[in-house]
Amino acid sequence: MKKTLFTTWVLCLLLLQTQAQFAPQAGVIGTTAMHKDSSAFIAWAKSGIISRGWQDVSDTTLGKAQVGDETYIPGPAGNGIVSLGDGGAAIITFEKPIKNGAGFDFAVFENGFIDQTLKPGTAFLELAFVEVSSDGINYFRFPSTCLNDTTTQIDTYEGIDATKLNNLAGKYIANYGTPFDLEEFKNTPGLDVMNITHVKIIDVVGSITNKFTTRDNYGNKVNDPWPTPFSQSGFDLDAVGVIHQNNNVGLTEIVTKQHQMNVYPNPASTQTNIKVNIDGINDAMVNVYTQLGKLVKTSNINTPINLDESGVYYLQVNTNGTIYTQKITVF
Repeated sequence: MKKTLFTTWVLCLLLLQTQAQFAPQAGVIGTTAMHKDSSAFIAWAKSGIISRGWQDVSDTTLGKAQVGDETYIPGPAGNGIVSLGDGGAAIITFEKPIKNGAGFDFAVFENGFIDQTLKPGTAFLELAFVEVSSDGINYFRFPSTCLNDTTTQIDTYEGIDATKLNNLAGKYIANYGTPFDLEEFKNTPGLDVMNITHVKIIDVVGSITNKFTTRDNYGNKVNDPWPTPFSQSGFDLDAVGVIHQNNNVGLTEIVTKQHQMNVYPNPASTQTNIKVNIDGINDAMVNVYTQLGKLVKTSNINTPINLDESGVYYLQVNTNGTIYTQKITVF
């Protein structure tokens, strides 16, 4: 009897999930889309680190996505995009931390669109997972849902119904941000929802082929237009807008600009003493990240850093609420 009740409960849960309807596309009653000019936005991303994905993960001979770079990340939506490619990621930082307030706390913008070639009620959308961190090391992913049919691959130029998507960046068309609410992480160990310093955007890889597929919080394959074997491939990050920020963080008077953090030599060879200097900062920790955002070394700013393997790294210093980031190549 208990087994029968459990089976019935599982089937009901699955049925409710498949019938779920989430907020509709921008411009439709009930949407949660936020226009880039909304007065709700009080700040925008200040900097970011990009880790490119392949133009087509099933054919790596095409190389990686190429459109845009880190300079397109700061500022309001509409100033250019950065293509992440299949499985690519961007780690975004801010002048002041994002905090959990009433309602949505930040929004992610992509460049989806609607035109006459698409099935009515759909839009061309490229999706991404969203994660947040309050220390730049431990990240927590918003629980996402994708109810797109997975028996047939959504092709390169096909549209998607926004009502089948939840907590996935790119749900809305260009100039309309997909909002996220930190309340979902309230009381989560290891995350301070009043002090979110990093937001990570990760392209979903929209393939339904088991070898490449990515899945939502319920184990569903995330099916979106794929492949997109172009230099502008995968999720196209436009901007990240802040709705609630922590103004109680004591910021220094130094404006966060990359040139104020000096890293030398750059480029450097392996085992070379790499030195970091920021005017006025004599005691701080330097975190060294790979292109994938993995922390590989932590050192005091006064101690030279040695890296054993060649590659591209990002050196980051977070002091008094101000975040400094510098890219370095090791050969």
